[in-house]
Amino acid sequence: MPDAATERQLNDGLWERVRPLLPPPAPQPNGGRPWADDRACFEGIVYLLRNGLRWRQMPACYPSGVTCWRRHKAWTEAGVWHRVWKLVLAELDAAGRLDTSELVVDGTFVEAKKGASGSARAGSARGRRSNSSPTGTAHRSGRRPTGRACTR
Repeated sequence: MPDAATERQLNDGLWERVRPLLPPPAPQPNGGRPWADDRACFEGIVYLLRNGLRWRQMPACYPSGVTCWRRHKAWTEAGVWHRVWKLVLAELDAAGRLDTSELVVDGTFVEAKKGASGSARAGSARGRRSNSSPTGTAHRSGRRPTGRACTR
């Protein structure tokens, strides 16, 4: 894991690539809760993905896990991540660092057709549905500690 200064540089570089691709926030003509900062949500999403956490384990220095999940979902539906992927591929290709001699298709990007032969039973992938800790330790805040303090 990089130190705090390197982490900040990485986040700055990623943010500069992603920011122009984000859709503008939806207007709120009837008021409502203030919109959470896009950069803070982006950094929370990156932190979560890099550390293999669940949304409910989002450290308190980022917007809530629910807020980050909703922003991630909205950006996914708007095609932001696909455009980021294409941008990174174009940058690598322009720098001569894209090797297309061996390519792999990941099944997470291929739509599964309902009712196709060989489909798993509905709900078989869910597994255990309890919010309790596997060690039986309860946390008053409802969040489990991540083991690392926020460096934001």
